[in-house]
Amino acid sequence: MNAKAGCPANQGEGSNMEFNVEEESFLLPTLALMFPKSTKTKLRKMLTEGRVLVNGTPVYKAKELLVGGDEVQIINHADAVKKSPPPKSKKQFSKLKILFEDNFILVVEKPAGLLSVATDKLEDDTLHSRCVDYVKHQSERAWCHIVHRLDRDTSGVMVFAKNQKIKERLQTQFAHRDVERVYHALVEGGPKNSEGIDSSWLVEDKHLHVKRVKSTFKGSKESITHWRVEDQDEFVSLIEIKIETGRRHQIRMAMQFLGCPVVGDIVHGATMNPLNRICLHATELGFLHPSSNEFVRYGSNVPFANRDKIDLKPKQ
Repeated sequence: MNAKAGCPANQGEGSNMEFNVEEESFLLPTLALMFPKSTKTKLRKMLTEGRVLVNGTPVYKAKELLVGGDEVQIINHADAVKKSPPPKSKKQFSKLKILFEDNFILVVEKPAGLLSVATDKLEDDTLHSRCVDYVKHQSERAWCHIVHRLDRDTSGVMVFAKNQKIKERLQTQFAHRDVERVYHALVEGGPKNSEGIDSSWLVEDKHLHVKRVKSTFKGSKESITHWRVEDQDEFVSLIEIKIETGRRHQIRMAMQFLGCPVVGDIVHGATMNPLNRICLHATELGFLHPSSNEFVRYGSNVPFANRDKIDLKPKQ
């Protein structure tokens, strides 16, 4: 589906402009045509700020379907405030578990099964979108910036930045491996040793499938995972994990390689899924606070630590 129209009179993001749709298309790709030099993050922000009108009505969904003859209008910030919907009630933020908040960062607990941020499929409900809704309830001009990600099936601690500079400072720490990241995984069986380091190289294809490769493989990235057995019984082990790198499926690949896949991780060899989720949780996140420069650490309890309430016996 494509949207076609003549070149808009004004290509500036901050100014009023109009765009006539000629063919059926979703709204976000249409905005990308209007602003080819803008990132999807900036385009989504325009939607969230209420600056995008379709046929004169504010629209906030990236997946809004447009048809030929629709008119998309971009308005400036001042006009957007007047047209924005009323603040959402606090009850709508009940799904957001806040661990810490100040003027610079928002630390929350991500539930399993929820995306950290939208993909090209334009999902409306993500942890990022929930955080944006939350801060905009406090101030219409507020925003939350994504700093890092957790896999959809992983739960645990995540930090969001409240402005661009804070985001950059935090991401620099992640890039330099200065952030302390601790996870806990419940795995089937257990590794042969009580602790160790899995150092490997991973690559993902265009379908986001991950595999272990040699370091010389084109596009491969280093993956370093420290692990220690914290508790175990005849069926499963609780593993404490610290990562130096943050690769997609890094921990899940490491546990599979050790012969003890994460409980619930059917993709990587698990045979049981008693909680209908992958038992991997980000329990601690430590970093230098981007404003005070003091080291801070935020934690979250392991949701699957009480194994007495979980049927972990393998199926016969």
